[in-house]
Amino acid sequence: MTPRCSCISHRARVHGSLLAGALGDALGAPVEFLSLAEIRRRYGPKGITDLDEAYGRIGAITDDTQMTLFTLEGLLRARCRSGHGGNGSPVPAVYHAYIRWLYTQGERSALSRPIDHLDGWLVSVEELHSRRAPAATCLASLREGEPGTVDHRINDSKGCGGVMRVAPAGLVDDADPFQLGADLAALTHGHPSGFLSAGALALILDRLVHGVSLADAARIAIDRLRIEPEGDECAAALDRAIDACRTASPSAETVERLGKGWVGEETLAIGLYAALAAGDDLAQGLRLAVNHGGNSDSTGAIAGSILGAELGLGAIPLPWLEALELRDEIRTLAHDLTTGDEQGEWCRRYPGW
Repeated sequence: MTPRCSCISHRARVHGSLLAGALGDALGAPVEFLSLAEIRRRYGPKGITDLDEAYGRIGAITDDTQMTLFTLEGLLRARCRSGHGGNGSPVPAVYHAYIRWLYTQGERSALSRPIDHLDGWLVSVEELHSRRAPAATCLASLREGEPGTVDHRINDSKGCGGVMRVAPAGLVDDADPFQLGADLAALTHGHPSGFLSAGALALILDRLVHGVSLADAARIAIDRLRIEPEGDECAAALDRAIDACRTASPSAETVERLGKGWVGEETLAIGLYAALAAGDDLAQGLRLAVNHGGNSDSTGAIAGSILGAELGLGAIPLPWLEALELRDEIRTLAHDLTTGDEQGEWCRRYPGW
């Protein structure tokens, strides 16, 4: 498999994925609950083309990016704990990170062990203590205090709340990013397409940050889904996204034929389609991903995470980056992931629970 551009560094791809994912989220936030007709009435025939106000500011993120940041924080905590001789399993560490996110939403978990360790720096970021249309399944599952697994499923939800938050699982050089992504999504979403779509996204991102082309990364993910006992629905959705790039001009109408993005496999399919159709134009890919009558912030976030990993940090429009909410905090997490030493002082920023 030939790398698309071997000159883009691993660091630039990781930073690009996290920041572009947040930008796709922010671009889609103002139109998340609008129909395509309503989007065009408000913004014109091309739809939304620039960051606009949501939640009281330009460039506001939603729950998608909030939970993505807590996913990464949990993975960093697991890395630190492992480096100091503790249990470095990432899944419980990320689950506890999600419980901290739940706290920022003004809610509590029914965990038998109360969460009395609201430590680390991320939970203290004031801007995160804001409800940005959080996914109902995520809230309900975390309130219950019983983490789900791929084998022990706590519900039958295939909502996109699993896939929209797991991009970091594809950026941490895990031995099996597909399994990690699926395991993290299964904490709250029990339908196979709810967690297998997350595994597929993690695998695509892992391959991209290692220089594999997007077309090859997508095919690798589809092949992996085909060997999963319950992966056919998600694999078929990704096949449709690839076929749409081959047979139809990029348009909102083509996006809407792939679905609305409220469920895992559709969210991933729309994000992949927009990334494939974008070529080297990251901004155009994000615009394509959000201009439809569906879950625009989540499909924008997925497309952004893919395009950022493919094209790198330098492909992101600087004015958008400067307007992005929590850009410095995202950069800090990305920096710690790519350059931090789990044996060093920075581990104090990611205590073990």
